[in-house]
Amino acid sequence: MIGPTGAVRVMVATRPVDFRKGADGLAALVRETMDADPFCGAIYVFRARRADRIKLVYFDGTGVCMLAKRLEDGRFCWPAITDGVVRLTAAQLQALLEGLDWRRVHEARETRTPVAAS
Repeated sequence: MIGPTGAVRVMVATRPVDFRKGADGLAALVRETMDADPFCGAIYVFRARRADRIKLVYFDGTGVCMLAKRLEDGRFCWPAITDGVVRLTAAQLQALLEGLDWRRVHEARETRTPVAAS
């Protein structure tokens, strides 16, 4: 799957939303419930009550885009249902979209260059 890389900001709404909402309705939720700007370039992730569906909303510079995915088998790994937002890295978002446990994805570790023997 082709997806975001680098320093993209990913915000996950922890409460389920009405999945009848389209891109405009979800952008309004970003403003109202997340207290964020839906046109800032960040990716906003929403879940349905059933954990097998996900929607992403983001602004690509020309308009609001929405991606929807439903897993045929299994469920997405979600944070606990509370009020608030969880931030993910681009790698964690990729794992989430693949149906994997995004909590197991960690930041890249810095490797040390070996010192030449003298």
